[in-house]
Parts: sequence; structure tokens; C-alpha cells
Amino acid sequence: MSVYQLSDEQIAQYHRNGYLIVPDLFSSEEIDRLYQVAVDDKAISRNSYDLNDQSGKKTKLALWFTPGNDLYSLVTRSERIVQSVDKLLDGSSPVCHFHSKLMQKEPRVGGAWEWHQDYGYWYKNEFLLPDQMCSVMVAITAATKENGCLQVIKGSHKMGRVEHGFAGEQVGASQHYVDLALKTMELIYVELEPGDVLFFHSNLLHRSEANLSENARWSLISCYNRQSNIPYNESSTSCITPLKTVPDDALLTWQVSGITDQTDFLNKENDVSLT
Repeated sequence: MSVYQLSDEQIAQYHRNGYLIVPDLFSSEEIDRLYQVAVDDKAISRNSYDLNDQSGKKTKLALWFTPGNDLYSLVTRSERIVQSVDKLLDGSSPVCHFHSKLMQKEPRVGGAWEWHQDYGYWYKNEFLLPDQMCSVMVAITAATKENGCLQVIKGSHKMGRVEHGFAGEQVGASQHYVDLALKTMELIYVELEPGDVLFFHSNLLHRSEANLSENARWSLISCYNRQSNIPYNESSTSCITPLKTVPDDALLTWQVSGITDQTDFLNKENDVSLT
């Protein structure tokens, strides 16, 4: 089975815009299996917690560090994802997994995410090289304007890190610099179909509205780092442990299911600055 390969133009687009959308990177059969496992996953339910936005609406998420052999990790470790990340990140050391999270924006109650950069959080972990970090969002359900899809400011990754402070229970970027960016850069609504994948730079400014629709918005977001980009304030070693990839057909052929409670989940009582 051939491995998906990004084109030179796609790689250039990522570096120019700070993000790249790849439609249909996962098949409907793969996504259907992932969704059915996710909605019935008791370990995910037990280890999920709510984060309030400034209005008090809640976004539910479960976050973990070390990938295993559960179905989510087969996505995270799939050759089509890891080899694509390898082409997008600066540097040449092995690709590692920082953390993954299952985002669950339920109908009518799913909260907003304030404007932020992922590196705005990860800077606290003392990673030094944001160009060696990125996030990958796999759409499990459709993401639309109506259900609070991601919004990005095209090219904002070139601004470097913006100061961040708390907004509700989240960490948000300085609104002054967000406003300046919006004066000169394009606001993009990242509408995705199930199976579409968004790759985005750790310094790309992004946010999402609350889900006021009747439809849930679920996504799996995995964050990656080069092994050489050592954090000096991080207890998990997953982010400097080279990923062992799995073949793309593992999602349909391996007999695996949901995650286990033995996974190294992040709890809300701990520092949520990684989310």
C-alpha cells in the first residue's frame, strides 16, 4: 500500500500560509470506525474535562501524551500523517508525539476557544524552536461555521510568538496584536468534512466559536515535535521519543478499540497550559 506524499506545492503552501488542508486523507470507513469507538469510549469519558470560555460555555476534551495501540494512536502514528509532518517541520531529527486530544464540542453547549497560538502555551514548557512543532487536526464530524469550526489568520505564524494571558479558563493571545493581524491578514474559516485533515504551524493564530448548532463537532488533534527540540520544563518524555509509525491500513485491519485508563492522561487539576 503506497504512502500518501505531500507535493512540493502543498509544502510551500504550508510555509507560506501557516496551515495546509488535505481533503479526504482518511476514508469514510476509517472515520466511521473512529467515531463509533470515540462516542462509546468509557476511558475517554472518565478522563475528559471541561474548559470554560469567557461566557461560561464549556468545551470538553481528553488529553494524553504517550501514544499506544488504541485506535486514536493508529491515526496519530499512521504513515500518512507522520511522514507528512516530517516534510513540514524544520530540522531533520525524528518526529515525536507531544500530545493528542479528543475535542468534543456538543450541540448548543460547546464553548468557544479564544484566539491563541499553540506555542503560546508550549513556550511555558521551554521548547525553543516553534518551527519544529505543529498540530494536526483530523475532522471526525463535519466542521462548519454553524458548529464552531476553527478560524485561522492566514500567514500569522510569521509574526512569531504573541504574548498570552488567561481568558476564562483558557490562555488567549494579546487581543491588540490579534486586531493588528486582522487588519492586514486574511481570516479563514476552516470548514472540514469528516476525514479531512488540517496541518498547522505552532505559531498560527487560531480560534473557534461556540457550537450553537444542532450538530456535534468532534476532532482528534495530535501535536508533534522534532526530537532535537528538547523542552526544559516538561515531565513527559513522549515529545522526544521517536514515533514508531504504523501502516495506513492498520485503522481498518488491526483489531484494536478505545484507549485505556492506564494511558498518561492530563487531568484538569494539573497544569492545563499544554492544551
